[in-house]
Amino acid sequence: FKGCSSSSYKCANGKCVNKVNPECDGVKDCFDGSDELRCGCGTRPRKRTKIVGGSDAGAGSWPWQVSLQMDRYGHVCGATLVASRWLISAAHCFQDSDAIYSDARAWRAYMGMRVMTTGNNGAATRPIRRILLHPQYDQFTSDYDIALLELSAPVFFSDLVQPVCVPAPSHTFTTGTNCYVTGWGVLMEDELASRLQEASVKIINRNTCNKLYDDAVTPRMLCAGNLQGGVDACQGDSGGPLVCLERGRRWFLAGIVSWGEGCARLNRPGVYTQVVKFTDWIHQQTKGQV
Repeated sequence: FKGCSSSSYKCANGKCVNKVNPECDGVKDCFDGSDELRCGCGTRPRKRTKIVGGSDAGAGSWPWQVSLQMDRYGHVCGATLVASRWLISAAHCFQDSDAIYSDARAWRAYMGMRVMTTGNNGAATRPIRRILLHPQYDQFTSDYDIALLELSAPVFFSDLVQPVCVPAPSHTFTTGTNCYVTGWGVLMEDELASRLQEASVKIINRNTCNKLYDDAVTPRMLCAGNLQGGVDACQGDSGGPLVCLERGRRWFLAGIVSWGEGCARLNRPGVYTQVVKFTDWIHQQTKGQV
């Protein structure tokens, strides 16, 4: 590993990370031993290039996908790896009449896993050290539906475990962009997926979405899906990632699976927490680690 040639860069897990720009945009003088440009987020080493109506994801296709599990219930929600010790998920995953949901000690994070089995063979697992819900989260409107989870110890990046890029506040995900939602949620509103599912969904204009949802879509929310139905996130995918391939051929976290009416229904697209609205909060809470 040749190291970083500029003092504005730092190295993490054998990769160079631009600590000035969280998106790693414009990193030009930071290389690994093979002279391949690496900036530390949004890459899929295994892929060079249920979700209802989706398909099985290949190993390493979505290396930032996390399964949040509880001993009592198994897989409960999804999450996204954004740094070696930080995950992003949905606040509603930790709000329930059962107080155990808000207790960090009850949760474990599984990373690098594709097939949901009891052994979770090969997965990196970490207990959760603490759960930070957004202070303005409203469980009745699902506004500000975001949570940060700090792992008890850092996870090591590999071909199967990588962080996704967190967008800058100025980043815009254009209406009509093809993005991907992933998770182990139910496939048919009743059947839980055993293999990680992926589905291509399009970003939908918020005004269009608000007409379908009677103005329930706030400025902190983002809609994506297929207005004809057939493709969507579903229960169990909650908290998981909506990612888009952006400039520089890196994957960025556009949304967090939040809510919707049913799953994959006509004119009922999925509604996601819009991550760009929370970039500053994420940086503040993680003290710049994300």
